[in-house]
Amino acid sequence: MDFRIAHTFTDSLKARTADGMPAYEFGVFVRSDAEMERARSAADAALLPLRVLDQKVKTTVGSASLCTMHLAKGLEFRAVVVMACDDEIVPLQSRIESVADNADLEEVYNTERHLLYVACTRARDHLLVTSVAPGSEF
Repeated sequence: MDFRIAHTFTDSLKARTADGMPAYEFGVFVRSDAEMERARSAADAALLPLRVLDQKVKTTVGSASLCTMHLAKGLEFRAVVVMACDDEIVPLQSRIESVADNADLEEVYNTERHLLYVACTRARDHLLVTSVAPGSEF
C-alpha cells in the first residue's frame, strides 16, 4: 500500500489519474452527512466525478464513490480518501458529549476508532487521510 504524503486532495487525485487510475477506482469517505459538501467541493476542484452512495451502496463506472464511513463496510477501492478527519469530527464531538459515564465514553471512543479503521481499510493500494488543523486525536 502506498502511504506517500500528498499536499492536497487534488495532488493525490492527479497523481492517481496520471497513473491511469479511472474514477470508479476511488472511494471517498466522510464521518457524516455534514461533511458531504466539503467532499463534493474538493472532488469538483480536482475534476473528479462523484456519485453519492446510499443504503443500496452501488458503485458506478465513470464516477468515484462518496459515502459516509458507516456505509464503507464491505467496499473496496484501489484508492481511498478519508476526508475531514478533524478534531471534533473524528471522534464526533456530539457523541462524546452525550455520554453519562466513563464506561460509555470508552465505548464511544472504541466505536469511533473502529469506524475510522473500517474506512481506512477499504483501500487496496492507496490511502489518503485528510484534515484541517487541529486534526483528529486518532
